Amino acid sequence: MIQDYLRFTVTLVAVLDPFLAIPIFLSVAAAREPAARRRLVHAVTVTVFAVLAGAALFGEALLSLIGASLPAFRVGGGLVLLLMALAMLNAQAGGVRQSQAEAEELESRDPSGVVPLAVPLLAGPGAISTTILAAQAGGVAHMAGLIACVAAVCVMLWLVLLAADRIGSRMGRTGLNIATRLLGLLLAAIAIEMMAAGLKALLPGLA
Repeated sequence: MIQDYLRFTVTLVAVLDPFLAIPIFLSVAAAREPAARRRLVHAVTVTVFAVLAGAALFGEALLSLIGASLPAFRVGGGLVLLLMALAMLNAQAGGVRQSQAEAEELESRDPSGVVPLAVPLLAGPGAISTTILAAQAGGVAHMAGLIACVAAVCVMLWLVLLAADRIGSRMGRTGLNIATRLLGLLLAAIAIEMMAAGLKALLPGLA
């Protein structure tokens, strides 16, 4: 059970990829005063937590509402993660995480931290689908454990964004890109395993 929560936490860290978010955050927050930058970090972190906790709590009801089976959602969610992983291997945000129009909007307006920094750049389709799938094991205790994992990842994200200047200057763009590529490789393996599990359930003959 602890291994499952650890796996979910590692997967969520890989999906959120704070190293990819650092240069984007720095470009957005460059002209802000320190106090305003801290408020932006708080807004981003709280929004990411609210979105992912909501996905954990209401994801099963959403799947029932649209009539999607869990194996089908595993295949679809795995495909989303794989597309994100391929973009991360090229040290790019990718279209799944952020479209060109959203990137232009981020540069042209003063972001609140909710859109598009927190959603969809961080808490996008990949993070939401990962959380929904993890919540399917059921039970109040399991749900509390998942939300605790989400909270722990959000605390890590909060610390990374607060220290974005120091991390960015010490690692440099190349170091950040290397970290993103390593997380992308990990995420690709997780995505393929998720798709394989879904396909085995949908097509038992594959097993």
